[in-house]
Amino acid sequence: MDKHSYIANAHVNYIDQLYEAYKSDPNSIDPSWKSFFDGFDFAIERYGDEEERPAAVASNGSATAPPPANGALATKGTIMDMEQLPKEIKVRALIHAYRSRAHLRSKTNPVRERKDRRALIDLEDFGLGQSDLKTVFQAGNEIGIGESTLEKIVDALKTIYEGPMGFEYLYIRDPEMLDWLKTKIEKEALAFNPSVEEKKRILSKLNQAVVFENFLHTKYLGQKRFSLEGGESTIPFLDALINKGAELGVEEVMIGMAHRGRLNVLSNIMGKTYEQIFSEFEGTAKPDLTMGDGDVKYHMGYSSDIITPEEKKVNLKLAPNPSHLEAVNPVVEGFIRAKIDSQHKGDSKKALPILIHGDAAVAGQGIVYEVTQMAQLKGYNTGGTVHFVINNQVGFTTDFDDARSSIYCTDVAKIIDAPVIHVNGDNAEAVVFAAKLAAEFRQKFSRDIFIDMVCYRRHGHNESDEPKFTQPGLYNIISKHPNPREIYVKRLTERGDIDAKIAKQMDKEFRQLLQDRLNMVKEKPLPYQFTKFEQEWQSLRFSKAEDFDSSPETAITEEAIEKVAAALTEVPKGFKPIKQIDAQLKQRKEMFYKSKSLNWAAAELLAYGSLLLDGKTVRITGQDCQRGTFSHRHAVVHDANSNKPYNFLRELQDSKGQFHIYNSLLSEYAVLGFEYGYAMANPNSLSIWEAQFGDFANGAQTMIDQFISSGESKWQKMNGIVMLLPHGYEGQGPEHSNARPERFLQLSAENNMVVANITEPANFFHMLRRQLTWEFRKPCIVMSPKSLLRHPKVMSPIEDFTKGKFREIILDDKVEAAAVKRVVLCSGKIFYDLDEAREKEKVTDVAIIRVEQLHPFPKKQIQEALASYGDAEVVWVQEEPENMGYWNYILRLTFRDMPMEVIARKPSASPATGYMKVHVQEQETIVNKALKIS
Repeated sequence: MDKHSYIANAHVNYIDQLYEAYKSDPNSIDPSWKSFFDGFDFAIERYGDEEERPAAVASNGSATAPPPANGALATKGTIMDMEQLPKEIKVRALIHAYRSRAHLRSKTNPVRERKDRRALIDLEDFGLGQSDLKTVFQAGNEIGIGESTLEKIVDALKTIYEGPMGFEYLYIRDPEMLDWLKTKIEKEALAFNPSVEEKKRILSKLNQAVVFENFLHTKYLGQKRFSLEGGESTIPFLDALINKGAELGVEEVMIGMAHRGRLNVLSNIMGKTYEQIFSEFEGTAKPDLTMGDGDVKYHMGYSSDIITPEEKKVNLKLAPNPSHLEAVNPVVEGFIRAKIDSQHKGDSKKALPILIHGDAAVAGQGIVYEVTQMAQLKGYNTGGTVHFVINNQVGFTTDFDDARSSIYCTDVAKIIDAPVIHVNGDNAEAVVFAAKLAAEFRQKFSRDIFIDMVCYRRHGHNESDEPKFTQPGLYNIISKHPNPREIYVKRLTERGDIDAKIAKQMDKEFRQLLQDRLNMVKEKPLPYQFTKFEQEWQSLRFSKAEDFDSSPETAITEEAIEKVAAALTEVPKGFKPIKQIDAQLKQRKEMFYKSKSLNWAAAELLAYGSLLLDGKTVRITGQDCQRGTFSHRHAVVHDANSNKPYNFLRELQDSKGQFHIYNSLLSEYAVLGFEYGYAMANPNSLSIWEAQFGDFANGAQTMIDQFISSGESKWQKMNGIVMLLPHGYEGQGPEHSNARPERFLQLSAENNMVVANITEPANFFHMLRRQLTWEFRKPCIVMSPKSLLRHPKVMSPIEDFTKGKFREIILDDKVEAAAVKRVVLCSGKIFYDLDEAREKEKVTDVAIIRVEQLHPFPKKQIQEALASYGDAEVVWVQEEPENMGYWNYILRLTFRDMPMEVIARKPSASPATGYMKVHVQEQETIVNKALKIS
């Protein structure tokens, strides 16, 4: 709270200070005080005597001797007399308190009394009493009702702030935003009265929501569906939000939500046909159309086009999601950002992300905090998200007071100055008002807003769960509580807004409609028109086993290399890089123009540049990715004097694509999810996430398990995301050595993703280009190098980029096949340790074959290669412990065809030793044993 906040027991000396600040700079004080003093000075100028001053106020409210005249407030013939001023101040403090804390008393809970949160908004808290109720105060102007009695002011405050909506917004530090919200809350909320047609639409949507759930509960008793019962006002909320958003320019909406109410949203918002939904319940749905390889119906995504009542067309998407609560959030944000970047030319007002949360999940899942912190970052901003909480007041079986320490589940909103509206889920019109306000706020300010709809869950966690096991008292109330539709019908009827017979007729007609659908009466699905990028997805195909026998050609022309080289080796005139960068640029020039041999970073940047020339989008994020964790990439450099950044590939001549590279917030889970969503939206985007160290992916394991490895199988959603996970044993200890390749290989099946450990710059170049050359898309996980980034032998000649393709294995051309007695199969950095030792010790009877791609496993290529070595012994060598790395995976795939042994570190609970001497000794032992060096 800032120094100009109102105080309960206002002292005139404090008012003097405010007035002095006002005279120095009118904009330096709270806007409502400024308005007060504006009027005060007008009165003084016209009527008053500036030499006379008000009395100070003792703590008991009585007047004391006036303070010395120093240009402060006058009273004779001005706005108020000396006795009135202190109470005027107290009434203003009361108004401030209502704005700040009355949400603690708002009637937002439909089924039980709220806890006493000590709102401190009673008259007595401000030195006011019953005797003051008939007194007229100018403070009434502050809430738009003019000079009014205290009684009327309090009544207005109660109506505004203690009704079915509770508003949290006074912490917002943007004055324009704050004033806009005050106007909406104190004027428009009071005057909100939907038209008859709007009321009919609200009732229609409640009808759909309530009867749909009731129908399913009757026909499919005991089947899990995670019903919306108790929270049916979600449907009119989403309907109003989408329609209002469309009026304000929204052309597409993506919704992310967990399972509660999902079927209802699919049916009554997305337009999925009842026939489709019922066929899934009946078990007659075709898996290839609806369920992938077997995900449940309440995890599936959907797309449709709707026409709003105002004849606006909106493209709707519901993202597929796993059971892991809130995990879908960053995926939605990334998807929308990709659409904003590519389809909407940067105009975020055309694409709206909506995230639907549960109260326990929004408070308990760390991903919510990570995504909230992304909201205003330039690499992740999506123009504001509408967060809607279906607040059941229970998480699985846990009461809310055991589920969080904060008063509200939405308190995370305050970290980004996002307003929160708490609304009673039984008051459909209040819910719709909140929806419209949310749409207007988001479109005007491009900021997040949270709507906390307090409701209840009529059944247990699922329909076969008994909620009275844990909340018997609450569920005794809920069992007798009317649903939101019944409450709204009663309200409309009492107000005379709509005849009760119409409501009954709507109910009857809708039930008959559902019965018709169940009887297999055909229903026409809502139309859907694929966008440009979705049409490109349609032009792709799913992969076949033979696609992985050999990679497609991915070479580029010398002309393309020259264009990229020119962009990578020049900085603007007057740009002064630091000395180390200057040296890097000289090295780049030398590689491209003299030695004609590229290191890892140059090959990587060449791949990106070549894709840009092809018209593709390249997006890279990670905690230090602009320079690279190991200071190798330097895709963006900074002027030594001005700190102004320079992005080399943004200046690429003849580039037809977009290049985005952002240093991310210190997050793995949300950032990886965002990039997965970005890649999901655009098949012509190479979306890359780079971990600082490979094992940092541990923090994003949910995304890897639930989306990256299984998304195609579960939801038939291809995705070409690339994960760069620095990996390799250089004595850096257990946290910075191992990217846990065994985890990815354990998840590998059905050619679901690529897992690679690459040893040559050109091969990395071809792998990156292959991601967008394939006629399908696959996630790609790369155990990327650390020490190899500057290894003198890790170089590739220019001709390797102008011809060829990705090599799944790299054969040994340094030994004669006939002399070979042992063949070492390995992957990654260990090759260079083996090769160096073999050269040093002049070993000529050991061949080393590099397996660059572990999955899909190039078994045919390996068998063909081994055939040339006759009966030579075959061993697998890895620097990781035997229980980690690749061995268990290799053993599973090859044991029957190629009996082999493993040479590795001993099985270990920890990935690596923390002692350099021990590391060196272990590494030497592995190498010597592999090469049979005594």
